[in-house]
Amino acid sequence: MLPTVADVLALDTVRRGNPRVVAGTDRLDSRVRWVHVGEVTDIAHLLRGGELVLTTGIALSDDPGELADYITELVAVGASGLIVELGRKFVGELPAALVTAAEELGLPLVTLARETPFVQITESVHARIIDAQLEELRASEQLHEVFTQLSVEGASPAKVLGQVARLSGHPALLENLTHQVLACETAGRDPGTLLAGWESRSRAVSPGARTAYDAASGWLVTMVGARGQDWGRLILLYDAEPGPRDIVLAERAATTLALSRLLERHQESLERRAHGTIITGILTHAYADPEEAAARARAVGVPLTGRHLVSAVLRLTESADGSQDGPLEGPRDAPLDGQEQLARLGELADAAAAACREARLPALIGALDQNRVGVLLPLPPRVPAESALATLAERLRAAFATPFVLAAGSVVESVRDVRRSFLEAEQVADVAVRQPDGRAFYRLPDLRLRGLLHLLRDDARLQTFAERELGPLLAHDAQRGGDLTGILRVYLDAGRNKAVAAQRAHLSRPAFYDRLRRLERVLDTDLDDVESCLSLHVALLALESIRRDGPRP
Repeated sequence: MLPTVADVLALDTVRRGNPRVVAGTDRLDSRVRWVHVGEVTDIAHLLRGGELVLTTGIALSDDPGELADYITELVAVGASGLIVELGRKFVGELPAALVTAAEELGLPLVTLARETPFVQITESVHARIIDAQLEELRASEQLHEVFTQLSVEGASPAKVLGQVARLSGHPALLENLTHQVLACETAGRDPGTLLAGWESRSRAVSPGARTAYDAASGWLVTMVGARGQDWGRLILLYDAEPGPRDIVLAERAATTLALSRLLERHQESLERRAHGTIITGILTHAYADPEEAAARARAVGVPLTGRHLVSAVLRLTESADGSQDGPLEGPRDAPLDGQEQLARLGELADAAAAACREARLPALIGALDQNRVGVLLPLPPRVPAESALATLAERLRAAFATPFVLAAGSVVESVRDVRRSFLEAEQVADVAVRQPDGRAFYRLPDLRLRGLLHLLRDDARLQTFAERELGPLLAHDAQRGGDLTGILRVYLDAGRNKAVAAQRAHLSRPAFYDRLRRLERVLDTDLDDVESCLSLHVALLALESIRRDGPRP
């Protein structure tokens, strides 16, 4: 930081001259860019602003008007102050006209009662200025290294803001152009207090420059965008006016955020990422107080308090390996690679957000992992959950062509219970995605036996039952490379109608009947017996749930 006039007056070389401020005492915080010694009256045209002028006054006129003009010209070029050594021209005190002009125009005017070598003053001040400039260069280099690394890593906005808060020691927030908070680093401040009434407060702060400090709010604001298209604002909160390093920090961080946005392309939008971060924070207990989650949600325009909360999970009905749910003999699409799967999931999340906006349903919507999109719907007390879910499903299916399932958990009353509701929705989605039947949305009662088996899939007793019923058949298929298990599934899914099952298996009736007789021998059972077939069907459903989902940690 450049020294102020007050800093210069505190130097030993100046104090030895017994300095006395005779005008402009309220402007001693003016920064001194350089010290200039001048014994001419028309010195102003030699200055560029920020200079502290030293003079004995020997060339100054005694005419009050000319003395006032001298001060006026110094102020006009932005001089930071004037120091006059008494004894050569003026003895004891300065002319009243000089002092009055300096006071009226706000120019610090200082007298030195003792003779002081000006060269000692200039050397002392210039050494300090150069040290400050070197320190700024070192700080700038540090910022360059930090944010270049973040850009190379493709760091998330949360990580960028974390570095900004660490380097500045102040809260940092990223908002979009509608004044919704996309990312926030509180720097130890209370999130609820920090984010309270954010949108209205933010709209009141609109500096004219791309980077500017608003003294009334204590906000340092810089626009975020690239290629002439701004999409957000980076805001740092200060208790006093920030220095040049803080401004460089804000602008460098804004550039990094803009670059990250350009590189995103197929990744989820910043808004979806912000929503996903809040949902994940709720599910992982990352927030020490549920009110923090509510405050963060409120900052992105989604009120959670005083509402019924409905958790929902969206899943595509085709997986990354190309497998589809539906009839065993149905066609299969080409496999989706990981990037395409993530892109499709991001499109589903964006479509869900658009559907909620159209239906005027504020919601948190973000990816939970590479297979699921999470939706948290806060509903007013008089809005039925079924109605809201049906509206969302209808609008989403009209806008999004790829098949998906929408699964919902139980309605809860507080953020504390959202995790339980989400876990239920995930379980429902995992079951429904395997055999969707065209419902607008699914809830746990809709899954009936499949839902029960899914919930019990980790129970050793269920696993033992499935192995006991199907073990010989699975061993037979493994040893001979056959697929009698698939034949059994087709037969049971067809309601034990042999003709329909043969058609679905793409086999002639005699060939299919022969497969059934082999099944009876391997299983040592009668496939015409209803109870035996029921037991086998339950075992197949249990095995499918165990194999598809795997054990949970």
